[in-house]
Amino acid sequence: MSYYRSSNSQALSFSRSRARNRTFAFLLLIAPFLSICTQAVTTAYDTDGTITVDGKRTFITGTYMVGNKYNAPTPTPALYKELADAGFNLVQASGESMDHAQAAGLMTWTGAGVIDLKDPETSGKQLAERVSAVKDHPSLAFLETSDEPAWTWMKAEPRLTADAFAKSYPIVKATDPNHLLYTNHAPTNLISTLVQYNAGTDIVAVDIYPVNPGNLKPQYALFEDGLQGDLNNTHISQVGEYCDKMRKVAGPNRPVFMVLQAFAWEMLTDEKERDTTKVLYPTFEQSRYMAWQSIVHGANGIVYWGSFYTPQPSDCWTGITRTTREISDLREVLAQRNATPKIEFVYHELGRSVDKGVEWIAKEHEGKLYLFTCNSDKSPCRVTLKGLDGWKAAKVISEDRTIALAESSMTEDWAPFSVHLYEFARD
Repeated sequence: MSYYRSSNSQALSFSRSRARNRTFAFLLLIAPFLSICTQAVTTAYDTDGTITVDGKRTFITGTYMVGNKYNAPTPTPALYKELADAGFNLVQASGESMDHAQAAGLMTWTGAGVIDLKDPETSGKQLAERVSAVKDHPSLAFLETSDEPAWTWMKAEPRLTADAFAKSYPIVKATDPNHLLYTNHAPTNLISTLVQYNAGTDIVAVDIYPVNPGNLKPQYALFEDGLQGDLNNTHISQVGEYCDKMRKVAGPNRPVFMVLQAFAWEMLTDEKERDTTKVLYPTFEQSRYMAWQSIVHGANGIVYWGSFYTPQPSDCWTGITRTTREISDLREVLAQRNATPKIEFVYHELGRSVDKGVEWIAKEHEGKLYLFTCNSDKSPCRVTLKGLDGWKAAKVISEDRTIALAESSMTEDWAPFSVHLYEFARD
């Protein structure tokens, strides 16, 4: 079934009554304008991995889930509007939910799957049919392959082989050349393994959910230590390391998305078995840090998973939507290519080592310099930024303060795993 509703198919349903004939004539008159408003978009990516929508560079903020299981289990138009108001521009959807998303001004992605190598001919036709059913929907931005294909819990064998992806890709592209393919990986497996799946996708993503009390009882997707991630770094700064890993998988040009945490691990267990002392949600500060650290490490999009299992209202979801709204307000800036100002970071002695310290990325837009920073140490940092020649003052975004520069420098403090966003002006 196609989810695209054309004005022609609507017109054919009208009776021959005089009133409906007048309506039909009116629809014919405005049909060219309707087609402009409802035509499918084309997605691609630029040489730095930035997503383009009808040729315009944009940063992606998305979510897998709409509503929550406790008091809003059924997606409604109002819930999609809430997402748009919170700064999201992408949501996973299918069927009539794609219509709701479009009405709210959201783009969508939906599952297409891959072929079954045991019956490639039949499954190939079915894959093409699934793609054909949605490819003309005006909200569609991406098609999804299959989630976490290289990963099988507690086993080394892949759930789906890279060959299935490589053989599915030309089928999808022949059916729909106008939308990118999206594949999310688990935060496991070797880079050399994950690279093999690139032949079957355009966008490379990874899900990493590090806010975890540790020592959780055995649960799907967790290792023996009760953690999902398997790097030596167990702090939330592992998000940036996973982004770096996926950039190595994707290469320098392919888009990388980070799938971030919108839930508490213990809330995924049955309520009768739940240990309420282990329920731990990301705070606003943690969500903000993980999102901006992803951006600093070169992510081209951020997508959230798990909000369906988070009761509403909640501090967790409020913190996430504060973050997505902040990112959305800077979307035009984030769509710019990276700037390369020659800034020197000079650390002050605080009686602590500096491991990763303050990480940063710079953008220029409309005559201003933007510096997005995050402290990826578990300790506080005090840093003097030098080399800000020509810039007179820095507005600290979302903090209601402005810093006057002295001799092209300024000194700032960062709390552990914290964020400062700066907008520099010449006046």
